[in-house]
Amino acid sequence: MAGNKRAWDGNLISGHSKTEKMDTTADVSSIQTIFTGFRNELDEHHDRRERVVKASRDITALSKKIVRVVNAPIPSNIAKETNDRIKQIQELFKSIEADVSGVNAWRYHQITWGIQEYIEAISFHRYLEKKQLITLEEVSQSLPAGIAVTEADYVLGLYDLTGEMMRFAITSMTTGRAVGGKQGNGTSTANLAGSNIDGTVEDSSQPEGPIGGEAVVSDLRQLRAMFEQLDVPRSLSGWKDVDKKMEVMQASVEKVERAVYGLLVRGKERPSGWVPDLASAAAVESH
Repeated sequence: MAGNKRAWDGNLISGHSKTEKMDTTADVSSIQTIFTGFRNELDEHHDRRERVVKASRDITALSKKIVRVVNAPIPSNIAKETNDRIKQIQELFKSIEADVSGVNAWRYHQITWGIQEYIEAISFHRYLEKKQLITLEEVSQSLPAGIAVTEADYVLGLYDLTGEMMRFAITSMTTGRAVGGKQGNGTSTANLAGSNIDGTVEDSSQPEGPIGGEAVVSDLRQLRAMFEQLDVPRSLSGWKDVDKKMEVMQASVEKVERAVYGLLVRGKERPSGWVPDLASAAAVESH
């Protein structure tokens, strides 16, 4: 910065007639250091975010593969493949544990998508194996300690589970397949009708039965009843999609109800190539 010093009468002061330059080297250096720190911090943030997004996409893809291949009963080769993919998912979670822990625990919400898909996959796997809901505690224990699984992630993941149960029920009715409700050791499994939203069982003396369309519709109705009891402020973080998922869940349950109704009315005598009628709801008259 340059300037001339003058007296009160406007005349130049002796010795200051020439332009003086201020030494700004130190100031510029300190400012550059500050902004270099900002740049490095932003670069680290974007790198972490990219790692989280990529891991979440890979977790989603592996979870969808698990859902597509599992079916009741689960053959040994499919069980091994599913377990291998679950281990891959757990390794992916472990690879980003440091990125979503500590001060960054709530910074990268993109991991939520992967967590919900993972919950959908392992809960469907648990349902086909034991006819039970997996609990929030069990989900948390299956993941690294630094991965926070919130109540919203758990519930929204179970909302997605109802869609897979619907597809499984329709397929079972179409193919005429029903799988018994006993495990390999001969012990009976708990029915979802005696379960809470957290998977705990209120009454373990549930009747045994096949995991087919008729059994699944009973479980879906119980899930619907539990979901409809939820009263969560939509302004809370993580719950903004609950209304949309509620509508999808209710539509899935209604599809299975219509399919089971059609099956019961027509009986077991179905023509070759018969599929459940999902287009229109059956009208039930009460007298």
